[in-house]
Amino acid sequence: MGKNSESAADDRDESVDAPSRREALRSRGRSLRSDCPRSSHGNVVLGQASRDPLGLLEQSNAGRVEHLLPVRYSRMLESPFAFFRGTAVLQAYDLKGTPSAGVIVQCCGDCHVMNFGGFASPERSLVFDITDFDETFPAPFEWDVKRLAVSFVLAARWLGFDDPSAWHIVECVVGAYRAFMGQFAQMKALEVWYAQITEEDVVRHFADDPKALRYLRQRVEKAMKSTSEVVFHKLTHVVNGRPRIVDQQPLLYHVDPSVVDLERDAVPFFEGYRKNLPPAHQNLLDRFELVDLAFKVVGVGSVGTHCFVTLWMADNDDPLFLQVKEARPSVLEGLAGPASWQNNGERVVTGQRLMQSASDIFLGWSESRQGEYAYVRQLRDHKVAQELTGMSRGLLASTGELCGRALARAHAKSGRAAAIDGYLGSGTNFDTAIAAYALAYADQVEEDYAEFQAAVNAGRFPVESMPSGLEAAIR
Repeated sequence: MGKNSESAADDRDESVDAPSRREALRSRGRSLRSDCPRSSHGNVVLGQASRDPLGLLEQSNAGRVEHLLPVRYSRMLESPFAFFRGTAVLQAYDLKGTPSAGVIVQCCGDCHVMNFGGFASPERSLVFDITDFDETFPAPFEWDVKRLAVSFVLAARWLGFDDPSAWHIVECVVGAYRAFMGQFAQMKALEVWYAQITEEDVVRHFADDPKALRYLRQRVEKAMKSTSEVVFHKLTHVVNGRPRIVDQQPLLYHVDPSVVDLERDAVPFFEGYRKNLPPAHQNLLDRFELVDLAFKVVGVGSVGTHCFVTLWMADNDDPLFLQVKEARPSVLEGLAGPASWQNNGERVVTGQRLMQSASDIFLGWSESRQGEYAYVRQLRDHKVAQELTGMSRGLLASTGELCGRALARAHAKSGRAAAIDGYLGSGTNFDTAIAAYALAYADQVEEDYAEFQAAVNAGRFPVESMPSGLEAAIR
């Protein structure tokens, strides 16, 4: 095993001359290969000897809304890939004890292909980036790379591709991560911080694939129509002269006021949230009035956590939707180290701002009167979600390269690009090792999924099917 961490204090001890400091960090990264050979990442799949995958799944349910757990299980039952998306806690457990060079960065914690996509920057331009930070936490950089790689193997198998194709796709993902990390290692600190993957970058990336470009333009056109105004007309109706969110059971609905009340619970929560916004954004929020709140079921791994959609109005035709999502302890907490935040909402927001190239102007956090932590963001803001159905091998590989590039930029913002670049080098040793790990761990996921299926059939995990088309209608 390698060292457990590289301290920021050690970095500051280097020469203040930028080029020589980068070279010192790169040299340090190269030296880490002796303690943790790059090839070693392909040899250890499970870092801890004993494991109980179904027990860990049950532990992750603590504090969730119990009657929604069958929805969670039903989504996870769809495929090994869906099961993988719902069990970040399991791979986090398995990563503890696997080889690590010891370079710590702000990690996503749930870095899989479906947690990348497009959205609008505050300047209203589309960017491609990581989109989910519920599990963000400082951890070894390899942990994000490995989870992303496994997700592409499982996605490839779900699409019907063979394992040699999956291996090649993972090499594309990791190769892009390594190559772009090398570029970020040469850049100045502010250049890294300001770096983005723009809509133009994505178009250039797929320039040689006319089918992909047509698909991309369709997705962008749809995203540009995804605004609060459009959502307002889809999700609300007028009751007694005031707009109100329409119930769409069982995924979007109003809760009993005895459980959550707008005035008693939401107003104090948002007063705390407002205090955590920059003054200019406080001024903007003050132009809106909170008028309604409804419970929303989200994601796969997040099903059963407390999530609400809130409707705000600045005028009769001027809506704003803010989503409030419970912030639970990261799955990496205790495995990658102790938490340094008291409020997990602040952890999510801080990690997102550190990793993303641009973040929602309404991103913030607060605490409920019951002491539950949560973060806030806009419900939809020109969102371009990933859609894997029908992807070719080449398109999945190209998408993987884009995700690898985005992850490299996110990790580089932690200031460790030169050290990671020095460790990875210009060869493909790391790429090959991660591909071996990813296929082996995907096999493990499929074994765990089969055990989960058997437990579902035995009644241990009850499932509940959803009405056709409902999920797509409210996402």
